[in-house]
Amino acid sequence: MKLRYLLLATTLVSGPAAAQDALPNDLPDSLMKLYEGATTEILPSAYDDFKVEGTDWKWCHSESYQGNPWRVTVTNEMRRLVEGLNDNGINATFEISDSNGDAGQQINQIRTFIDRGCTVITSIVSSSTALNDAIKAAYDAGIPFITAAGAVTSPYAINVDSNYFSWGHDMIEAIAAAEGEDATILMVEGIAGHPIVLQEKAGADKALENHPDMKVARTVNGNWTANVTKSAVLQALATYPGEIDAVWTTGSESRAVAEAFKQAGRKPPLVTGSITGDALGYWKENPDSYRFQGHGVLPHMTAQTLFRVAVRVLQGQAPKMNTIMVPLPEVSMDDFDALYEDCMTVDSVSVFPVPASDPLPADLMDAYFANPAPVPGWDYADAPSACE
Repeated sequence: MKLRYLLLATTLVSGPAAAQDALPNDLPDSLMKLYEGATTEILPSAYDDFKVEGTDWKWCHSESYQGNPWRVTVTNEMRRLVEGLNDNGINATFEISDSNGDAGQQINQIRTFIDRGCTVITSIVSSSTALNDAIKAAYDAGIPFITAAGAVTSPYAINVDSNYFSWGHDMIEAIAAAEGEDATILMVEGIAGHPIVLQEKAGADKALENHPDMKVARTVNGNWTANVTKSAVLQALATYPGEIDAVWTTGSESRAVAEAFKQAGRKPPLVTGSITGDALGYWKENPDSYRFQGHGVLPHMTAQTLFRVAVRVLQGQAPKMNTIMVPLPEVSMDDFDALYEDCMTVDSVSVFPVPASDPLPADLMDAYFANPAPVPGWDYADAPSACE
């Protein structure tokens, strides 16, 4: 199976751009392009001279929400990877906290991790700014703080991220190409206020400026959770009797969207977002009522890149800047036969496709570090398959 990777054209967007001048001039073109139009400010790394002493690692993972299968899969894969370090000369333990969407609680949990003497704190954050004082406290204590799936503005963190501004932008452009300049769309956002939601919506708004005849019928929040999304979509359909051509989503709930339209007796729309196992299972059972164009914002990939960057920081490999961008595999319905596996059904909400090749292979990740070296025990070929 071959998946195309999202590489942004130089004329794509001109949104609130990242500080491109801060990017190292020795990055390969394929990585430089990932920053075009990005909203995250690019800063020098706070860990360019950091290296942990010893091989006893207390790995602490600060989660802001464990209420959906995507987040749970990230956590499980992180645990598997960290515990695997024990077979490669590092005595590693793994701890997790979950603040359930409460930024204040996440701050308290991070400070508890600091008091416990964690070696590193990885995190999916609840806010791009609210945790900054706690992140600085971790830095002052000699504990690297490394995020995924949403960047923070603190200069004392390393963000492992993707260009969600451009993703939000591209999904509108995909709708315009498939459904026409006068398409009517329903917008389904994730958790209100989350950094990714804000970036994706900013990208969508920028693209909508280029399509003044496109109409937004309704905007709802699905909280990146299938039952919440389905309920929100059904409510929107009940209050909007007109035709909806496409649904712009920011998460992994395209199956729930398709089910809602079918339940309401409405024409199947084009649904954008991130592909999942339950969506592939729904497509297999309902080939005429599921239409998709999007990417793979996949939990295994998120955990793996976060883990690899964190290990490299601990080993003193010296990241060149504070934000490391990861390409998103592009997925269309032409890819479905190769992505589908027998374990994928409409109930497979905890199953996510795994790309056949590493979205950020070692030679490309090396370019982000001044002192690159292999990650102990890391081999993409050992990554679990979707059905494991």
